[in-house]
Amino acid sequence: MSKKQSGSDKNENSAYKEKIRSLQRLLVAQQQTLRAKGLPIIVLVEGWAAAGKGSLINSLISELDPRFYNVTSLAVTPEAQMRYPFLYPYAKALPENGKIMFFDSGWMEDCVRRYVRREITSEEYKKRVRAVNEFERQLRDGGYLILKIFLDIDSEEQSKRMRILRDNYETEWRVTEEDLWQHREYEQFRRCYESFMEKTGKLIPWHVVDGTRRTATYESLCLLTGLTDRSLEEGRFNGKPFKEDFPLLQMPKLSEVDLSPVMPDEEYGRQLKILQNRLGELHNVVYRKKIPVIICYEGWDAAGKGGNIRRIAKPLDPRGFDVIPIAAPEPHELARHYLWRFWTSLPKSGHIRVFDRTWYGRVMVERLEGFCTEDDWKRAFNEINEFERQLTDWGAVVLKFWMHIDQDTQLSRFTDRQNIPEKQWKLTEEDWRNREKWPQYEEAVDEMIQKTSTENAPWFIIESNDKKFARIKTLKILIDALEKACRERLK
Repeated sequence: MSKKQSGSDKNENSAYKEKIRSLQRLLVAQQQTLRAKGLPIIVLVEGWAAAGKGSLINSLISELDPRFYNVTSLAVTPEAQMRYPFLYPYAKALPENGKIMFFDSGWMEDCVRRYVRREITSEEYKKRVRAVNEFERQLRDGGYLILKIFLDIDSEEQSKRMRILRDNYETEWRVTEEDLWQHREYEQFRRCYESFMEKTGKLIPWHVVDGTRRTATYESLCLLTGLTDRSLEEGRFNGKPFKEDFPLLQMPKLSEVDLSPVMPDEEYGRQLKILQNRLGELHNVVYRKKIPVIICYEGWDAAGKGGNIRRIAKPLDPRGFDVIPIAAPEPHELARHYLWRFWTSLPKSGHIRVFDRTWYGRVMVERLEGFCTEDDWKRAFNEINEFERQLTDWGAVVLKFWMHIDQDTQLSRFTDRQNIPEKQWKLTEEDWRNREKWPQYEEAVDEMIQKTSTENAPWFIIESNDKKFARIKTLKILIDALEKACRERLK
């Protein structure tokens, strides 16, 4: 009888293994099609310590071409990355089009562990949950496929597995003090995991897989190949625009802005010295209080962005600030979500980062030059507001300057650049082409400012026909914002 049972088990095991091999072969074929069609996939494997997440991922990737997938483990944000926004390490790890990224734990584990440890408040936890939903929706709407798996085991099974690992010299390192603490707080973690999945599973569902069953690998392969099959059949998803209510500021249209203000030379020199000295003092306070500062410059060509930035940069300690010029995206940037290159360029806390051109290219040049779809740029207004809210929730000061001049002033400056040899490099054929589209750009900028000047991340229209006036006004706005942030930040 026992021999007969043994033979039955052996046949069942063989059949089960063949099912897995069949799905693995299917996934290999799908990987090549994903590559050809440029569809990126994110597989988030969360679950209990000792539930077998690493083993599951190994089974999923065992036959795949390693050139076109990556595995990253970001269960708890490293200390060096804690000076960045919560989602920074996950945004940074986004795969290129046509590749697969496997997360061995991720934003769920990070949120839950920090909340259970009381390292973040209930209010901060709610903001993180909201940010996760926004992040996942933005990725989905941008064409990413997302599979979320939670590998479940009960407390008794977790204890048993940890004991086996700890009793073996070769594997005891795999059970950390964090894992043992999680086991002691099992019921609290279970409640938090369930709550997190409920709050973040409406748009992109969670799949709970029983980690005690040998079919866990098979079920996960079915989920992954099934998602891939549907996506290959339906094509790349492109989300529709929708509007969320943000606290918007009343802003004038560009045509309503008075560009006549001027700054006398003597007054300019006096104020510049005072303001730069104050900005230098505030930079020290910003660094000590670990306040991140993000300054965004947009504006008409030849509006004086470069000169304005230099006056801000002069009093700053070069170890604590950077200027990031944003040009047309490189191929590896085009192959990811459009916000990826800005996520990866954020300053760490206590530092100042100046963006010379920004993520607003999506609703200006990309919109007008046909580099994205209408749904893409219309959706971007809301996505940008969400992105900037996540930055200010993190504690950043976000200031956005539109450098505004009239067409006659631009033509005069273009002519100067054309006629002065040392300035000719500043003038390109693209500048002339953009000038021809001034009415279309003005309409786009008006809509951009109206829809994205929020209370937490306001736009400031800087009258720049007179460069000296523009520089002084920008410095005053920046100083006021930093002084306010320093007062509000706890000592």
